[in-house]
Amino acid sequence: MTPSLIEAVDAPRPGDEDRYRRVLEEGRILLFPRTPFALAEEDCALLLRQRPSGAGYHKNIAYRPTEDRVTGAAGGSEEGLARVLREYSRSVVQLTSSILPSYAARWRVDFASFRSEEEAGRELPLRSRNDLVHVDAFPTRPTRGDRILRVFTNVNPEAPRVWASGGTFEELAARFATASGLLPRSRRAGVDGALRRLARAAGLPVALRSPYDRFMLSFHHYLKENRAFQEEGGKITLRFPAGSTWMVFTDMVSHAVLAGRYALEQTFIVSRESLALPEKAPIAILERIAGVSLR
Repeated sequence: MTPSLIEAVDAPRPGDEDRYRRVLEEGRILLFPRTPFALAEEDCALLLRQRPSGAGYHKNIAYRPTEDRVTGAAGGSEEGLARVLREYSRSVVQLTSSILPSYAARWRVDFASFRSEEEAGRELPLRSRNDLVHVDAFPTRPTRGDRILRVFTNVNPEAPRVWASGGTFEELAARFATASGLLPRSRRAGVDGALRRLARAAGLPVALRSPYDRFMLSFHHYLKENRAFQEEGGKITLRFPAGSTWMVFTDMVSHAVLAGRYALEQTFIVSRESLALPEKAPIAILERIAGVSLR
């Protein structure tokens, strides 16, 4: 694993799309040391006052752009938060589509969120903890091989947001995909797939997972539950300064949040067909290892 996981860009340039795509798809992070869009001072002040609701099913404060709705906030603050998160989401969509138009042509704009708490020491189930190194997979929103691109902004006025990385998905899959037994199991539809198909046929709102999605969700859990992996040396520490914004495929770059609170985030589901390096997509990596299609 190379220590040069971050490529800093002083100002975004639409003409550099091909370079940006390659940086991201190779498993590196595109960092803007100064956020390249406006964040009103009063909006940042509002964010710094927020706390999550405390309900166990809301890990962060979330904004759903298609519904224009906030979930997970403490009572009484949703209206102001909806406005701030709506404007943040729109600013990120505008920025990202201007420098990555090939992605924007076929992406799905997913949730935005605000992470107001320190991750270390939170009382969360192990699989929900963000201070353990993992790659992202969504239990309720399967991607079927499309990519998870996330844009983060550190609105903390003083402290950096600090991550650790244990390597790229390509490196981790070579170590664990077969040895863990997860890949062979994920290739079998099994009871889970059969029950979900029956539930969908009955009109129930359940997510149908492909073999790829079953593997990625199991791999997310496996990494967090693998104490030897979590404790081994060699992980890289990454620091994102106060006021910075960064973009990363979080299904490729393994990550854990070690320190820092007050981070905004917007997620995109990027079509595999819009990639510059489709052979670097996690599904392509897994299919080479498995020797079969995982769709």
